[in-house]
Amino acid sequence: MFKRIVLTMVLSLFVLVSPSIAAVKVSVIVLPFTINAKEDLKYLRDKIPAVIRDQLQPEGAKVKMLEGFSGPYDVKTLRRLGTEQGADQVVWGSLTWINDRFSLDAKTLKTFAALPPESFFTEGKGIETLLDKVAKLARNMAIKLFDRQKVAEVRVTGNKRIEADAIKRKISTAAGEVFLAQKISKDLKTIYNMGYFDDIRIEAEPGADGQIVTFIVKEKPTIRHIRVKGNLVYDDDKILENTTLKRGAILNIFRLRSDVQRIEALYKEKNYHNVKVEHKLRDVENNQTDVEYKIKEGGRVKVKTIKFVGNNAYSAKKLKKVIETDEKGFLSIFTASGELDPQELEYDRNRLAAFYLINGYTDVKIAEPQLKFEGKWIYITIKIEEGIQYKVGTVDLAGDLMQPAAELKKKLKIISEAVFNRKTASEDVLTLSDLYADFGYANAKVVPLTKKNRKKGIVDITYDIAKGSQVYFERITIRGNKKTRDKVIRREFKIKEQDLYNRQLLKKGVRNLHRLEFFENVKVDTVKGSADDKVVLDVEVTERPTGSLSFGGGYSEQDGGFVMAEISQRNLFGRGQKLTLKGQVGQSNNEFTLGFTEPWLFDIPLSAGFDLYKRKTDYDQYERDSYGAAVRFSYPLFEYVRGYLSYIFDDSNVIDIEAGAANSIQELAGHNLTSKIISKIRYDSRNRMFNPSEGSEHSFTAQYAGLGGDVTFTKFSVESAKYFPLFWGTVFFIHGQVGYVTHNSGGILPDYERFYLGGMNSVRGFPYRGIHAADANGDIIGGDKLAQFNVEYIFPLSKAQQVVGLVFFDAGNVFGDGETIDILTFRQSVGGGIRWFSPVGPIRIEYGHIIDAKGNTEKGGRWELAFGAAF
Repeated sequence: MFKRIVLTMVLSLFVLVSPSIAAVKVSVIVLPFTINAKEDLKYLRDKIPAVIRDQLQPEGAKVKMLEGFSGPYDVKTLRRLGTEQGADQVVWGSLTWINDRFSLDAKTLKTFAALPPESFFTEGKGIETLLDKVAKLARNMAIKLFDRQKVAEVRVTGNKRIEADAIKRKISTAAGEVFLAQKISKDLKTIYNMGYFDDIRIEAEPGADGQIVTFIVKEKPTIRHIRVKGNLVYDDDKILENTTLKRGAILNIFRLRSDVQRIEALYKEKNYHNVKVEHKLRDVENNQTDVEYKIKEGGRVKVKTIKFVGNNAYSAKKLKKVIETDEKGFLSIFTASGELDPQELEYDRNRLAAFYLINGYTDVKIAEPQLKFEGKWIYITIKIEEGIQYKVGTVDLAGDLMQPAAELKKKLKIISEAVFNRKTASEDVLTLSDLYADFGYANAKVVPLTKKNRKKGIVDITYDIAKGSQVYFERITIRGNKKTRDKVIRREFKIKEQDLYNRQLLKKGVRNLHRLEFFENVKVDTVKGSADDKVVLDVEVTERPTGSLSFGGGYSEQDGGFVMAEISQRNLFGRGQKLTLKGQVGQSNNEFTLGFTEPWLFDIPLSAGFDLYKRKTDYDQYERDSYGAAVRFSYPLFEYVRGYLSYIFDDSNVIDIEAGAANSIQELAGHNLTSKIISKIRYDSRNRMFNPSEGSEHSFTAQYAGLGGDVTFTKFSVESAKYFPLFWGTVFFIHGQVGYVTHNSGGILPDYERFYLGGMNSVRGFPYRGIHAADANGDIIGGDKLAQFNVEYIFPLSKAQQVVGLVFFDAGNVFGDGETIDILTFRQSVGGGIRWFSPVGPIRIEYGHIIDAKGNTEKGGRWELAFGAAF
């Protein structure tokens, strides 16, 4: 660096004393050129002098053009003209144009010297080359006018790795150009800025055709090895991964110092704020060097105290609960307490501001936290200017009101707030914007205008509404669906092209697409259409596998194990149709079912389908071997409400009845024909089918058997479930069910149509059908009444992987003839589990523990498992 400074000073001195730089500018008059041509080229009369002027001025000449001069051009006249104008030189000439060729003659005359004119000549072909020739001729004039020399040759020496041509391409000094000290000085800086050289010297010596300029360079060394010493927290690879200098690179001292800072910053991220990093260089042969980083890690630094200054409304204890940064505690070995994250601390500043703003302190100012490092401790001080707490004053609406102000105010939350809450005001803006969007005003602007009255401590707020013009859906574009047909996606939206914009219907359409479970992701955006009142609805989907090969199972010491398999396609041929073939094989149950569902029969939302099945079930006291068929229909009645109607014909053969079974079961021996109709009304607003986080599901089901056959009964059941989203992505789930069945005359009520509880989908921990009723003889039978209650607390384990954990409480019982539903007799269990919507399908693993176990057979509980695989 010292050499560079000295060299620059020497060059600057060279510029000052060099005879090639005129201390006083030379004054030049350029006269119009005479044009000799058949073509109309009069415009060149002043154009050629202008090019000459533009070349001479940067060289240090003071140029004046006399565009109106018309002659004569004799030496005596021109010398007198130069004297009158105070010019040192006069320039004039002529252009001769014959066919496509031209010749240019120019002359220069010294005004104050009795010397003949100097002549300059050039020629060429084509108008496109003329001005370039004029510029070159002007540069030759400059050499004569200012007594300058040309550069005969440019040489580069001392370079080993960097090619000379690469250097020459960067500089402006070149053979044939005027030798200028300014250019030499600029070129010196340019070569230094290439970053490859430690030292540069410039030598110039006269040659036969001008100056020979030599750039003598000394290249920076390359890096042979990079080593790290003293590091324990991070390994070498992690440290070098965060540096920019690599082996084989040219040593750059500025980048080296920057890398030192990078390493220190890496340590400070883990709160090693006392870290010190130094670098050491060792030169080796072949112009190489070794780099060594010496690290003194120091101890880990933690937050000792967090102090608030200026807080009067809230205690330090309260404010510490608002922020994430905390002081080192007793359990810091196992927790992250006391860790300092600078980015998190900045977020804390915003959290504090938000806390004050939602509590009416609209003038609050939170200063940047001050950090004080002392040894292994960090002391944080946060200064606060609270200001006064503002209450809500008058609330009004102005502008374009679609409804009376009184009606709109009912939708505002800010009115019920005790103090002015900016967050609530912002939510009201969204509420009003959404309301207008539901009526087509997609571009409505709602601006909350606030007026503070510091003396009264209130804030008056006016929501100023500019509804703009109504917007229509110009078209709907669908992207990303390689399998699913467009109409399957379009029919989930209640909006059509050219319909008025409606945010609520748009939101429901997106929800419907998610509920199909055909897509990993649904992205909906609206972009400006061909006019201001038109938008394009862009729907982009990412498809997920809809075919599945599912497996499930369970185990208990009493029941042993069972396995089930299901092959299904929920989006057959991309039409949204569902085809299912399911089988289950186990110690107590064998079942095979073929089912098909068309969700939009006749292109209306009428779902229709059929099922064919063959089942063999071991109910402990008897076996039921049955086959049958079902035809089913469903149709949406209202928003989220759907009606179902199905007919089932079943032939069940009851065999292997135990001798000690109840009389009502003994009477079932042989074939029993069932012809029944089932009607159901169901409300379902869940946001997704598996692991919902909000919404509810309610249903009422009625069955009537007796349309022929041997079986006659009427059965009712009511079921209700709701999901409550809580904090941190957790969900509270509550579910209840009651049922009642009565025997009709003219047939039988089979035990398998009565109620039992137990298993994964009822009261967990109990075996399947483990909760039952008893007849007058004390024999086990199904109940004619059922009551069940379930509560779950669901919490995310991995949002990205869609894994949740849960804890639950189940309770329920069944009741026989003459019994009433008694909550005090409910059987109870608690437990937990994991649910994962994996790439291979939904997986459930849950364990239930029986609370009120009766006898040794019910002690403990049981695991249950269900899982699947997608294709």
